[in-house]
Amino acid sequence: MTHHREHVGQVLKEWRARRRLSQLDLAVEAEISTRHLSFVESGRSSPSREMLVKLAEQLSMPARAANRLMLAAGYAPVHSERPMDAPDMAAARQAVETVVHGHMPFPALAVDRHWNVVLANGAITSLLDGVSEELLRPPLNALRVSLHPQGLSSRIVNLAEWRHHLLERLRRQVEETGDEVLSRLHAELAAYPAPKASPHATGADPLAIPLQLRDPSSGGILSFISTTTVFGTATDVTLSELVLECFYPADAATRAALLQSPGE
Repeated sequence: MTHHREHVGQVLKEWRARRRLSQLDLAVEAEISTRHLSFVESGRSSPSREMLVKLAEQLSMPARAANRLMLAAGYAPVHSERPMDAPDMAAARQAVETVVHGHMPFPALAVDRHWNVVLANGAITSLLDGVSEELLRPPLNALRVSLHPQGLSSRIVNLAEWRHHLLERLRRQVEETGDEVLSRLHAELAAYPAPKASPHATGADPLAIPLQLRDPSSGGILSFISTTTVFGTATDVTLSELVLECFYPADAATRAALLQSPGE
């Protein structure tokens, strides 16, 4: 079997195009000559490891993409990549568990780069009553469960608005990372039946779009706002891609309903 390594110049051009930078723009920001950058992209010159590190920084390349750039040039990756259950990830794993479980009785979960659930607390589990068992099989995908017709979508009161919010967020993530798995996920979710209502029907501030979920037990509406937490200084690929989603009650009725729920 023959293995073909990517050409470092192609990777650079791909990411320069993604960031909408000309060769001159990138060369100026990275403090190198345009001629040198042109030679690297065309394969006429081999870049140093230090130069690639600087270019990756100027292109705001995620850790996984920076490793890909290094490997394309024949260098070792700059970022480690360890599974969350690795012994030397124990401290990181404990920090994630502390946040997710400490958020009870409000919902919280941790997802990987493809929105597969890594960890969820009991409040999240209780919201999934009635979801198709097939959707709950590992790997459980948070976006698929949210928008699939056999998932939570039938209980989301403001589905048009929430659907638009999730698809836009995922679209930006695809644009940011170039991840083909995320691109396919976006196409899948966008193909699900869409409600007829306008995605901006409630007139909510787009920076604080609520998730309004009908409670099957009481018939009332649970309203949430969410915050996203990432490990911004993480040097490990797995940890840098982990996202913590914490939901908070958006009104007094939701807070009261969750506080009265039995703990798990």
